[in-house]
Amino acid sequence: MQIHHIAIICSNYEISKKFYTEVLGLKILREVYRKERESYKLDLGIGDQYVIELFSFPHPPKRPSRPESCGLRHLAFSVENIEEKRKELMRKNLDCEEIRTDEFTGKKFFFTQDPDKLPIEFYEN
Repeated sequence: MQIHHIAIICSNYEISKKFYTEVLGLKILREVYRKERESYKLDLGIGDQYVIELFSFPHPPKRPSRPESCGLRHLAFSVENIEEKRKELMRKNLDCEEIRTDEFTGKKFFFTQDPDKLPIEFYEN
């Protein structure tokens, strides 16, 4: 078994689409407007690997993330060079936490967030 995709409902489709494609660099695999639901569905990939389904819906309720609440805690992306990824995102005006080291694996990581404040982690390979 493996993960097929992660679904995210955003509050502002255009802002989130730009964030996931232009800031994080995910590739648009397919974009569909579903008129009957007044909703976009955007399939995003890393290369050709389907990873995120981005939805828009009219007036979605907010989900708290701080203090940490039940449910999805964060998304994590694996990267080769953690320092370069942080510099790249900061050049794109993203607020990134300082790089920390996982006490169990010895690997470096940092967090940022998407436009809806969903925590996103970058973790070194």
